[in-house]
Amino acid sequence: MKFLGLFIFLVGLVSMLAASFGAHHFLLLWVDDWGKPIGWVIRALITAFGYALYYFRRNDD
Repeated sequence: MKFLGLFIFLVGLVSMLAASFGAHHFLLLWVDDWGKPIGWVIRALITAFGYALYYFRRNDD
């Protein structure tokens, strides 16, 4: 779970960075279907979920 949380966190960060520069990955285009503000909220939630998963499972081996 630790690795999965880290992976989700990094995907969220890369998505936020790419969107801030105007580039979009084809797998994450659905995020902006509801508009830019909601897309940013979804990206932030994905990033926060990944960080929470990593944080609470960081001691797992």
